[in-house]
Amino acid sequence: MESGQMVAVFGAYGHTGRFVVAELRERGFVPILSGRDAGKLRALAASHPGLEARPASVDDPLSLDRALAGAAAVINCAGPFATTAAPVIEAALRAGIPYVDVAAEIEANVDTFAHFTDRARAAGVVIVPAMAFYGGLGDLLTTAAMGDWTSADEAHIAYGLSSWQPTDGTRAAGAVSRQRRGGARVVYRNGRLDYRQDDATTLQWPFPDPMGPRTVIGEFTMTDVVTVPSHLSIPEVRTYMTVEAARDLSAPDTPAPAPVDERGRSAQTFLVDVVVRSGGSERRAVASGQDIYAVTAPLAVEAVHRILTGQTKTVGVASAGEIFDAPDFLRALSSHLSLELRPSEVRGG
Repeated sequence: MESGQMVAVFGAYGHTGRFVVAELRERGFVPILSGRDAGKLRALAASHPGLEARPASVDDPLSLDRALAGAAAVINCAGPFATTAAPVIEAALRAGIPYVDVAAEIEANVDTFAHFTDRARAAGVVIVPAMAFYGGLGDLLTTAAMGDWTSADEAHIAYGLSSWQPTDGTRAAGAVSRQRRGGARVVYRNGRLDYRQDDATTLQWPFPDPMGPRTVIGEFTMTDVVTVPSHLSIPEVRTYMTVEAARDLSAPDTPAPAPVDERGRSAQTFLVDVVVRSGGSERRAVASGQDIYAVTAPLAVEAVHRILTGQTKTVGVASAGEIFDAPDFLRALSSHLSLELRPSEVRGG
């Protein structure tokens, strides 16, 4: 259990924010409930007696300062992060406290690294963007799979989702990203992001049992293409998504996640299969679990715990795999994830 430290949660009443609040309380932290909508904050506070609600807006720096007053850290769960990340990071820098977010927006995470790396390092403040299912988990798995390799030729991160019932926040963030790209899709090749107008192809991905081979969309690019190359020397990073999940995401009438257990998790299951290749060898890391939104909460809260207890490798803006001991971090999530790390195998042997 933690020592009752206060952690501000911006966007606390959102779908993922509620999971984060519950996880913080379970870990012994005291969440400060914050966000733009005072009514939703009051309703959330009513279901968590004793917690303080502090309305704040990204357009009002003083309100953000009040929201973060006395907090040991802040977790930003409010998208679109193209709008919220920079103002909340600025508030965290003014308060001198760590910042963690759950942004899955590629461009928003690029902006965080580009705009805050030097300032955060100079201030000695830790900023961890994309500390979530997308971006954070893939980066941790890739880093763990790398092991003692200092570089690799390519990394492949395949997402096997049984379904994808997107939240309103996911849809809003996706709309912002598409607008920023002018409708183009993004890939990571030859050490850089590239924007393309052609259609992505489909292929078969050999997911391990019990999922087995599935058709995936190749180059269904997620924010792992920002987090992984931020610290690992891998010029080719590709992400894939099962076709069924991609269809769910694109369909306008796909319902939002519905709770099926006492934790509020949906019935969705996931398997993330990471393959790192160097020369003729490859290494693999596999994680599986339930509900991509729910599992984001222990990822973010474990990050805050490790930052506040000094279990970090650097300061400034850093992805999960760079700042934390990746295998140890993943093992700490054993009640939320099943993990398998496979040693080197010779390809074509």
